[in-house]
Amino acid sequence: MTIAPRHLMLNLLLGHGGAPLSARQLLAACALFGISDNSARVALTRLSAARLVQAAGRGAYALGPKAQGLAADVGRWREAESHLRAWQGQWIAVHTGALARDDRAALRERQRALDLLGLRALERGLWLRPDNLAGGVQAVRARLQALGLPGTARVFCAEGFDPATEQQARALWDLAALSRGYRATRLRLERWLDRAHTLDADRAAREAFALGHQAIRQLVFDPWLPAPLVDVDTRRAFVHLVQRFDDAGHALWRDFLARAAGDAPETPADTDAAEGLAPSGAPRARTGSTASPARRRRGATALESSP
Repeated sequence: MTIAPRHLMLNLLLGHGGAPLSARQLLAACALFGISDNSARVALTRLSAARLVQAAGRGAYALGPKAQGLAADVGRWREAESHLRAWQGQWIAVHTGALARDDRAALRERQRALDLLGLRALERGLWLRPDNLAGGVQAVRARLQALGLPGTARVFCAEGFDPATEQQARALWDLAALSRGYRATRLRLERWLDRAHTLDADRAAREAFALGHQAIRQLVFDPWLPAPLVDVDTRRAFVHLVQRFDDAGHALWRDFLARAAGDAPETPADTDAAEGLAPSGAPRARTGSTASPARRRRGATALESSP
């Protein structure tokens, strides 16, 4: 997996639950992916200038103010299923036709916000999604605006479409592809968990990051559609497997970062570096863990999810 150093460092800080990481730890993580110290330091300087990271004591960094809002929304993937409600056939619509289109950065931010909420274009300037998110239109409006959608965009409920438009709206998502994606990624993660105990610690951490990035990105940008539009049981099984995989990845990266900080001796993945992985891939309880609930709640690859 080729990864930009800025994305790697942002993801690690996000996965660290808001706690800072030292420059030494960040550079060691970059080195694990073949990124030179010079490239990593340049990226860290640019992240700081963009206020995506900020100094948190001597030689330490934490997420900066410009990353915290997006990080909070991206980190919702673990609890997303609990924030769904039964669909009664209504839609949430967003009209962006009156918004300016000459600022490319603003356009990218706007598109990312729409994508994160699972909205698709019914026609130019009119975006739809089923009204099945807890809090309804008010909650969707608040999230969109927090993610950068201008307050002048109209966010409202829609219903009563004619049959042709209703059919067009339901076809905005490739429903078969969503179900195939759930099954395919779940299978990849299960296979990796079954062989993780055979890997050395560095390779296990590197592969867990790569696979976890792909799986968490898939969930972060999932539209979270209701039945009968999507097979919710297949999605639920996928979510549970990603949660299990994320816990295993946290254990690996917790150990890697401890070694990088000089706090723990190096141990192979097939003994204790991957505590949380049984030889079969099933998670084990980690005794003596000091990870906060916030650290365990978010994937260590989530900020990479933003385009």
